Amino acid sequence: MDLRFTTDEQAFRDALREFFSANLPGDIRERMRLGHAPTKDDTVTWQRILNRRSWAAYSWPKEYGGPGWTPVQRMIFLEENQLAPAPEVSSFNITMIGPVLIQFGTEEQKQRFLPRAANIDDWWCQGFSEPGAGSDLAALQTRGEVDGDHVVVNGVKMWTTDAQYADYQELLVRTAPGSQRHKGLSWLICDMHTPGIDVKPIRTMLGDEHVSMVFYDHVRVPLANVVGGLGDGWATALSTLAFERGLGFIGDQLELYERVLRAIELAGRVRLEDGTLAIDDAGIAQRLAALKAETMAIRAMTLADIAETDRTGTPGPKGSLMKLEVTGVHKALSELVGDMLGWDFMEFDGDRTAHPWTYEYLWSWVFTIAGGTSEIQREIAADRLLGLPRAR
Repeated sequence: MDLRFTTDEQAFRDALREFFSANLPGDIRERMRLGHAPTKDDTVTWQRILNRRSWAAYSWPKEYGGPGWTPVQRMIFLEENQLAPAPEVSSFNITMIGPVLIQFGTEEQKQRFLPRAANIDDWWCQGFSEPGAGSDLAALQTRGEVDGDHVVVNGVKMWTTDAQYADYQELLVRTAPGSQRHKGLSWLICDMHTPGIDVKPIRTMLGDEHVSMVFYDHVRVPLANVVGGLGDGWATALSTLAFERGLGFIGDQLELYERVLRAIELAGRVRLEDGTLAIDDAGIAQRLAALKAETMAIRAMTLADIAETDRTGTPGPKGSLMKLEVTGVHKALSELVGDMLGWDFMEFDGDRTAHPWTYEYLWSWVFTIAGGTSEIQREIAADRLLGLPRAR
């Protein structure tokens, strides 16, 4: 997994590592090292430490509060943050809301929301998926009726991550009556404290409540909070998802490689039902080798995606291939470890630190859905990368 960096890039990595060592609070580092999920307070604390140096908004230009780093520097930052180990900065605030407002927002929206998003003074969530329109985003039915200088929203959103914490939401609604599919949608900044919003957390098989249903009953959103133009929300939404997929997997690919190495180490000490070491089983050894090779290929894809982003300024459809590969390897690895551990793998009481491999297996199913299902990613790749005709 070695890569040739320039002298300046290596010095940049060394400076980051020194900063993380000196400034990451010890209690947060220890919780992360033990495999706990960062709390909201952990994320807020660390992001504000980073923001004092304009590092929290690592992908933003300097004029909007970011460091103005090159794509390679962003990758190095995410890798060192992962290795520290430190909490990730808020993906909603930094990799989705920020870039979208920079590209599509008015100057007033940028000045009002970007500094607070970088310092996590506001916690954001995403209101895209619906009970009858998950990854098929264009099928959404939540309505937004223009009434004077407001949009009045009625409907339901589903699987909204961290809605119970959020101050604001990127909300996609249908504002053109009778419109179909991609037409007539609008991307709104919705204040989650507005009367008429009801958040109902959902308990998942992982034992947590990080997702919710959100109900909107005549919720009034100012027209000034429309981003990208009334009725033109589809382009804004596509940009949001492109940034999510393009920037969201840089840290994941390193974490996945480290997990493969831990699985190889596990295979060297766990015994199968017949008493042999798992690593001595030819089938298991071959599967581990293939997964290690795939993670190295994902690394190469990451670098190619970074180069494209550097040229175009916006992540392209290759982010869909990245998501497919990362989620596929994640799932295959979890299943392989399950084959090695046998019945012990089936034990899970909701404690991710006591049963990390079982937790990762359960999470691997979520991973194939979150951010757009694998089926949707294949359609995007077929259409936008291969130019294949859509099925009718």
